[in-house]
Amino acid sequence: MTALWRSARRAVTTSGPERDTTVQSLKAAGAGVLAWALAGWWWSAPMALLAPWTALFLVQSTVYRSVRSAMQQLAVVMLGTLLAAGAAVLTGNNSLAAMAIVLPITVLLSTYARFGTQGVYAPTAALFVLAYGTYSGVDILHRLFETLLGAVIGIAVNALVLPPVHGRDVWHLRRRLPQESADLLHTVADGIEKESYDPKKAQGWYDRAQRLTDLMTDLRTARRWTDESYRFNPGRKLRRSVPPPPPDWDFTWDRITEHIRTTVRTVVETREDRPSLADLPAEAPGILAELLRAAGDVCELDDSDTRAAGTESPPETVDDRRRAMSAAEAAHDRLAQLLTDSRYEVTPALGGLTADTQRLLSDLTAIGENSEAESTDGTAGTAGTDSTSNAVG
Repeated sequence: MTALWRSARRAVTTSGPERDTTVQSLKAAGAGVLAWALAGWWWSAPMALLAPWTALFLVQSTVYRSVRSAMQQLAVVMLGTLLAAGAAVLTGNNSLAAMAIVLPITVLLSTYARFGTQGVYAPTAALFVLAYGTYSGVDILHRLFETLLGAVIGIAVNALVLPPVHGRDVWHLRRRLPQESADLLHTVADGIEKESYDPKKAQGWYDRAQRLTDLMTDLRTARRWTDESYRFNPGRKLRRSVPPPPPDWDFTWDRITEHIRTTVRTVVETREDRPSLADLPAEAPGILAELLRAAGDVCELDDSDTRAAGTESPPETVDDRRRAMSAAEAAHDRLAQLLTDSRYEVTPALGGLTADTQRLLSDLTAIGENSEAESTDGTAGTAGTDSTSNAVG
């Protein structure tokens, strides 16, 4: 009960999933009432129930999804109705025999991928037709017209009353990726410098690195969801705009998180059976820790989600980022020099760490370049994602 009260309070006081769900639910209820008022109360249609039934379920999470679902539902209702009417005629109005013929066919049709979740209405429509014996030509026309009326009302309500726009998840994930990447790199750097080695803690580093790649998958899904929410949405131009992400932001961070994962994996595998990085030169752990800590600072200083369109990073941020990048590159140079130092034996672990961190630093340099590109191109488009509202801002 306490959790329910908290959700209700958040729906009223803050913009978030609870408010989105509440508003969409109220819109669906309103669409159902409006459809019944037109079809049942004003028109007194013989199958008026179909209008609010359809309107309720077509207030979807995006306007595009409402339109697509309406087309799918109209198609399956028409198929179910026509097949049921034909079966009734063939069996001489024997409802049991007609059901035995038409239900296997309509249930199979309901699994057709192009019908999506609306496929279930094919056998449902057939059952209504046969159970109530409403399959004359006029009845079929009424059924289709009232379904169409409900679909139009559901789409109109969803598109014209606080049309849903989904952008919050994209910006939330864009903030999380740099911060969690930085936290992980700092944690690994601190752990490498310790003399004692905890295998469980090291495995925890790798688990966190894998979760970074999972975040990238979530970000790609959120981007598709955001793009869909703008399709057929008349309210997109009424939303407050924020600078669109740099075109290659996702691709850059996809590579960065993958390089972090491979670097952490190399560190964990190197230390797994040989505590204190025993197979590396004595200087290597300290140099690697310095490199990863500076790389984490670069990640932390990615401010692309907080700057206004057409603006550059603050000078102090640019300077801090350059200093961190220079420190990371200097540490990498020292790590690479160990490969040619005759005092030390070149090991696969040292070569692997040098290559992994080189690829990581190569992509980290793109953070600053993307910031400059975004400041140049940020004003070119205004159809950005709303950073403070999602479905019903």
